[in-house]
Amino acid sequence: MGLDSPPRAPVPPGLFSGSLLNALWCPDRAGCQTGPGCALAGGRRPARRAVRSDPGKLGASGRRRLPPLRAAATGTRDWAAWENRKKKVVISVPGSNFPRMRWAGHLPRTSWGSGLGRTPQLSEAIEKHRRNLTEWFSRLPREERQFGPTFALDTVHVDPVIRESTPDELLRPSTELATGRQRTQAGLPPLALSQLFDPDACGRRVQTVVLYGTVGTGKSTLVRKMVLDWCYGRLPAFELLIPFSCEDLSSLGSTPASLCQLVTQRYTDLKEVLPLMTTAGSRLLSVLHGLERLNLDFRLAGTRLCSDPEEPGAPAAIMVNLLRKYMLPEASILVTTRSSAIGRIPSKYVGRYGEICGFSDTNLQKLYFQLRLNQPDCGYGAGGVSATPAQRDTMIQMLSRNLEGHHQIAAACFLPSYCWLVCATLHFLHAPTPAGQTLTSIYTSFLRLNFSGETLDSTHPSDLSLMAYAARTMGKLAYEGVSSRKTYFSEEDVRGCLEAGIKTEEEFQLLQIFRRDALRFFLAPCVEPGHLGSFVFTVPAMQEYLAALYIVLGLRKTALQRVGKEVVEFAGRVGEDVSLVLGILAKLLPLRILPLLFNLLKVVPQVFGRMVSKSREAVAQAMVLEMFREEDYYNDDVLDQMGASILGVEGPRRHPDEPPEDEVFELFPMFMGGLLSAHNRAVLAQLGCPIKNLDALENAQAIKKKLGKLGRQVLPPSELLDHLFFHYEFQNQRFSAEVLGSLRQLNLAGVRMTPRKCTVVASVLGSGKHPLDEVNLASCQLDPAGLRTLRPVFLRARKLGLQLNNLGPEACRDLRDLLLHDQCQITTLRLSNNPLTAAGVALLMEGLAGNTSLTHLSLLHTNLGDKGLELLATQLDRNRQLQELNVAYNGAGDTVALALAKAAREHPSLELLHLYFNELSSEGRQVLRDLGGSGEGGARVVASLTEGAAVSEYWSVILSEVQRNLNSWDPVRVQSHLKMLLRDLEDSRGATLNPWRKAQLLRVESEVKTLLEQLGGSAH
Repeated sequence: MGLDSPPRAPVPPGLFSGSLLNALWCPDRAGCQTGPGCALAGGRRPARRAVRSDPGKLGASGRRRLPPLRAAATGTRDWAAWENRKKKVVISVPGSNFPRMRWAGHLPRTSWGSGLGRTPQLSEAIEKHRRNLTEWFSRLPREERQFGPTFALDTVHVDPVIRESTPDELLRPSTELATGRQRTQAGLPPLALSQLFDPDACGRRVQTVVLYGTVGTGKSTLVRKMVLDWCYGRLPAFELLIPFSCEDLSSLGSTPASLCQLVTQRYTDLKEVLPLMTTAGSRLLSVLHGLERLNLDFRLAGTRLCSDPEEPGAPAAIMVNLLRKYMLPEASILVTTRSSAIGRIPSKYVGRYGEICGFSDTNLQKLYFQLRLNQPDCGYGAGGVSATPAQRDTMIQMLSRNLEGHHQIAAACFLPSYCWLVCATLHFLHAPTPAGQTLTSIYTSFLRLNFSGETLDSTHPSDLSLMAYAARTMGKLAYEGVSSRKTYFSEEDVRGCLEAGIKTEEEFQLLQIFRRDALRFFLAPCVEPGHLGSFVFTVPAMQEYLAALYIVLGLRKTALQRVGKEVVEFAGRVGEDVSLVLGILAKLLPLRILPLLFNLLKVVPQVFGRMVSKSREAVAQAMVLEMFREEDYYNDDVLDQMGASILGVEGPRRHPDEPPEDEVFELFPMFMGGLLSAHNRAVLAQLGCPIKNLDALENAQAIKKKLGKLGRQVLPPSELLDHLFFHYEFQNQRFSAEVLGSLRQLNLAGVRMTPRKCTVVASVLGSGKHPLDEVNLASCQLDPAGLRTLRPVFLRARKLGLQLNNLGPEACRDLRDLLLHDQCQITTLRLSNNPLTAAGVALLMEGLAGNTSLTHLSLLHTNLGDKGLELLATQLDRNRQLQELNVAYNGAGDTVALALAKAAREHPSLELLHLYFNELSSEGRQVLRDLGGSGEGGARVVASLTEGAAVSEYWSVILSEVQRNLNSWDPVRVQSHLKMLLRDLEDSRGATLNPWRKAQLLRVESEVKTLLEQLGGSAH
């Protein structure tokens, strides 16, 4: 707004107020605090003076500068009374018929409400500003969008604890790793958000509030919540709110811009409001977020005074004058900053300090998890099934018990950021997520949420990334812990890694900033019994992530490698020039040593390259050995370990006096592979931790070489899943295809196949070309959604085992589609011990009718009953390739069993039919034995352990099947069937005179009696 702009309504708040007035008038400007000893505390008010314009004394801007005001020497009037009676100071502007107003007085609060909203145009402009802010601040970061649109800030926000502090406390040395609960017990009581601008203890109005905290305490979320609260009308004390990002302001550098320009460039709708912005008084709230990004200079020699919002200046200078209360002196200001930058604002300009202490109360943590985990899931993957309310309740209860037990997770969730990480990890483990999302990407995104754009010290010329500093220091501590297999660190261990290589005062100052701002983010005091006084990484997986980051960034170097690198760089700089000179001299002078020196310069880089290659191979060897440690063969897979570390382990816990178990670091190699993926490398580059493409390629080649040697061994199911999870984290299909090209058997029997594990297996093996001889997923708690996810893997399988998975008729629909697929090559399908029922068999028969590959089908103990076997008997001829059919233990009677046996005898390819353990009478078993023993060709029927007076050649198959399912089948029914078989054996033994047959029958009888004893029944 220029000098010839239309006049503004004369609604003048005060020009000078508070500590700025002291700084201008008091002889001791630097440290004056208004008090009983100050002349201003009880002196007379200064003389009022109207300053008229004088064309000969105008400043460079065309405006008359105010002469310095002086305070009277003595007096007894109250300062507050004088403040309330201040008068306006009027400046006439040449060329204008209206006086230009300067502000030096308060208006009653009743008049403030009409300052901005008295015309429909201004009201509409402010409402439009509210709508734009709502749209902008409601946008979820990319990391948040994985939870779906229901995870809005309004639905899951829990206010952190804000503890009011004093300037004296800021000067005291604080304990670096004190828990939040310890910090909030001392000092002033906690503050609510609505109390931030309440009068202080002396009744003075608070205009400037500084909120500070370490990384991860929720400063950014708090600002977003306050802005949205204002947009929704929940902050009626403020008529206008203007947020400023100090990161954006710092990017402008020293480019001159006025306050009005800064506002309108970002909020164009406020153009119409600007003429009255200065009249809003305390009902204008400016939010300065991330003050540590700005380099502020409050010295008068460094930043000149400026009270005109339209006068251009450096953005930092504009903010300094706002905080000085020289510009918009009555406006309210909220500042957020990291702990190390509190001192950038002199305390005399601050009305209240508030430390954001996070969720220091366990009840706040539980409330956050209840709000977040109870939100409806939004599935991204095809066929994904969200958790049921009962499952979510169980998860929340387990997490609450873990928090109430004062376990380490409660100390981690003191930081709201780690509450987010816990929810993100649980969502990754238990809910459908976008394709390609990995555990490594969650941790990398978590660090981007907290460290994106963060520099260690904005005033330092190096502009060092805070994350890069953390990777060098905390990564070193993490890797040393992984190497020595320990998770607990003493204070000496922490100090040794932090202070290693510190030589100058500048380096020491940077270390102090890191200690105040970020150390608590990575390390927490240990609260586990037996380890009090030591420190641990905030969550165990963070140690393994940082150790992996330390390796892939190439920060682990020996002294020889560091010297060698410097030599190579020197040789590279001078090598070409020296080689050229030596080549010329070698032609002119007969010196035989010159070609030797010429070749030596070429050898130095090659020697160093081999040395680096050996180092990479050593790291790859250590990583692969960690993946395939025999001591960890019978541990849970890494995904179950992650869930247990969050939700806790149900049952008795280890006594503190018991010898500690060997620490497991199975996530370390997973994170190494994940950090080498293209997506994570791109995010790390944004954090100031770039991984060069060549380094990533050479690391991947070294890992592939070691995996190719050790990855061919037969692994237990949980270790095999860990191996597949490594490839899933790496996200490189070509790499996985080469390494897993020799895998022929996928045995994951007994592994609880959650939706996430199904996704891992399908994404790694689903795109392969070579067939899998066998896929064993017995007793994996699979559901129909898991079958759909794993279909690409099933299409590569020759033999498929899905026993003991509680699959019902709904799953048979997916199995039918699998059998009808034109790429299906399954020859053996085992579905025993699943409640398929007759409805499921009807669907399976549709698949069998169109399938040309299946030859062996097991429907043992699938609740078919008479109806299911009758359906098989009538439709068996629709398939022409089946060779073996097992329908034992299905509760079928004599009639349907005989019908199925006759259909099997007439089938062109069926060779064997299992009917044992069905509800057959003695006569029925005899008829089936006679039918199976006839020499007319067709399928053999196995209905008992005997065939006439001899032992059936399939007796071991029958008894081994019973032995495998002894704990899952109904013991009463199994006992009755075993007793009938035992009677058959005894009858056959009495009917034969052949001693060899008698011996065989006695042997089988002893096996049956042993099974009966295991069931607790007698043989008679």
